[in-house]
Amino acid sequence: MRKSYNRGLPNETEVLHGLSFNIARGEFVALIGPSGSGKSTLLNILGLLERMSAGSYRIEGEEMAGLDDEALTRRRRSSLGFVFQFHHLLPAFTALENVTLPAMLREGRVTPAQRESARAVLAAVGLASAMGKRPGELSGGMAQRVAIARALVLEPPLVLADEPTGNLDTASSDEVFTLMRRMHIELHTSFLVVTHDPRLAARCDRVLELVDGRLVHDGPPAAMGD
Repeated sequence: MRKSYNRGLPNETEVLHGLSFNIARGEFVALIGPSGSGKSTLLNILGLLERMSAGSYRIEGEEMAGLDDEALTRRRRSSLGFVFQFHHLLPAFTALENVTLPAMLREGRVTPAQRESARAVLAAVGLASAMGKRPGELSGGMAQRVAIARALVLEPPLVLADEPTGNLDTASSDEVFTLMRRMHIELHTSFLVVTHDPRLAARCDRVLELVDGRLVHDGPPAAMGD
């Protein structure tokens, strides 16, 4: 996978240089690297928000490179979940309504079964008593748990989490990370977690490290620095 900006112009710049890796179903992977290493660009490509310049990207065996924008949108809504540093919940919606948003976006409506699934996943993340609360009534850790429930409600094969604990204190950060680990095991969902926190990276199954757009490490955290 390669990514360049200003292609064909004198100031063309390649920011991702021939990355190659797989994420298996059920893996929990950290993506680390210094600022400017290409993490955000890579995450945007994996999230089907930005196109790579060259290479191959497959989700469950289907090649993404040749799909048009409409097909990419459908694939993004059916196969990917997203958790961000800031929860990005809609402030006028309740926790339950926020969690039903992926179904609304994918199908244009929310069925009774999907609403029950949203209730179930909110209960699973410990928010059974907060379903009717709006984001402004929730703590930061609670709001991030709603965001995790939203990412998981349609049981996507892959969740992309961009600094999901970066806006939380240490206790809430540990709570949210532990929750993601538990949910990934229960649902057998793959996670790719961007983090600057070495403590969290060390608790992942595998670490991808980017430096200057190149993959310099792909392996267990214990092997870092070998």
